[in-house]
Amino acid sequence: MNIDAKPYPFELPETLPALIIIDMQRDFVEQGGFGSSLGNDVTLLLKIVPVVERILQVARDLGMLVIHTREAHKADLSDCPESKRMRGQCAVRIGDQGPMGRLLIDGEPGNEIIDTLKPLPGEYEIAKPGKGAFYATALQDILSEHDITHLFFCGVTTEVCVQTSMREANDRGYECLLIEDATESYFPDFKQATLDMISAQGGIVGWTSPSESVISALKSRYGQ
Repeated sequence: MNIDAKPYPFELPETLPALIIIDMQRDFVEQGGFGSSLGNDVTLLLKIVPVVERILQVARDLGMLVIHTREAHKADLSDCPESKRMRGQCAVRIGDQGPMGRLLIDGEPGNEIIDTLKPLPGEYEIAKPGKGAFYATALQDILSEHDITHLFFCGVTTEVCVQTSMREANDRGYECLLIEDATESYFPDFKQATLDMISAQGGIVGWTSPSESVISALKSRYGQ
């Protein structure tokens, strides 16, 4: 069974793939978080929430491994390089107090995954101190433990944490597909450029496909 995808059909394995949902946290998609502190229009990201909800429900119904990530730092900022914290011309920086607590700090209200996508028991929630989901986390061990070979990605933002995580996975030998309408950027042109880069040169990073094609193929292949 294949998914209609770019640059060519994505072949589903015999065993279930995993779904990785990148950084659907309040700090990025709600007013008062880190995203808005940088001057971004966070409402652009909210429009993908219903699509991610549908993908997540299908993954749960099929028994897929589900992994949620949050970009998060320790309260003492020992895992946040000063160069990262000070970059940009924003009034409120990583670790500073905001309307939803300290920005991008693990355990703060703003660092929580939004209510409609909160992990259920048995799903993994990974706090990552970098842009990529593999850096300084247990993600590789989790995937190896479950014999995962194929990954589906969604979340925010397309050109930063999503693409970085997908490139990390590609370097580790995983077959990766980005769900096109389940990812978003504060800059629409950046999203499109990222989709083009991922599937360019014969899928140098991976594949992309719309959610309806992904959902239909998953249900057909794995029995729902």
